[in-house]
Amino acid sequence: MQRYFIQLSYDGTAYHGWQIQPNGITIQETVEKALAVVARGGVAVTGAGRTDAGVHASFYVAHFDAENQNLDNEKIIHNLNSLLPYDIAVQNVYKVNSEAHARFDALSRTYKYFLIKSKDPFSRQYAAKEARIPDLSGMNEAARKIFNYEDFTSFSKLGTDVKTNNCKVDVAEWVDEGTRYVFTVRADRFLRNMVRAIVGTLLEVGFGKLSVDDFCKIIEAKDRCAAGASVPAKGLFLVDIGYPDDISKGLIRSSNFSSQPG
Repeated sequence: MQRYFIQLSYDGTAYHGWQIQPNGITIQETVEKALAVVARGGVAVTGAGRTDAGVHASFYVAHFDAENQNLDNEKIIHNLNSLLPYDIAVQNVYKVNSEAHARFDALSRTYKYFLIKSKDPFSRQYAAKEARIPDLSGMNEAARKIFNYEDFTSFSKLGTDVKTNNCKVDVAEWVDEGTRYVFTVRADRFLRNMVRAIVGTLLEVGFGKLSVDDFCKIIEAKDRCAAGASVPAKGLFLVDIGYPDDISKGLIRSSNFSSQPG
């Protein structure tokens, strides 16, 4: 049995997230069906983590085990892409050691959230619209306070089955790119809905509804009801996953795969 890492990207618009669900089509299910054809047998795919319904990934990693020892070549990648729908693409498939794990070996995940300033028909599926002008300096001041905390219960979807709500965030920054605002956040792990809840709450700081101190008190409350509303899923992209050098050698890090379309 050979273990492989598979790198892919996807437009999450039509899917109920990464993880297989009983009542909706998912990325995981779709990828497994394509792999079953090229591997000539059932293949279980383990992803680096969940992405929620409507969330996109320009950089995603999963692993699978297969009897076939020769699935790491351009022909396999081509065949997979031919079988997969237009909104899922495979960049690479490569062999790793039998203990390598797409989820548990991940050192970091990086997300970007995109807010366009005016109506744009070509970004309607990939960014939320915000015509108001937020105070980015205030939002960045509040974002830096995130580094002082580990428990992000206030930004977690209620009723999840995780053992801990602790995360270590080391990047959290807003940038004005002219036609859009972009929020980048990196952590060792994320809770369900965490990024969208953080963005929604930071926007309340940006529009003067909350102070930086208020933002800190929301984190300290450890209460989802204290935080702001979650922003729409369509503006959120998983753009990078960090791994130890020995298992990341086959990953393709290109500008084509590391940012939102357009």
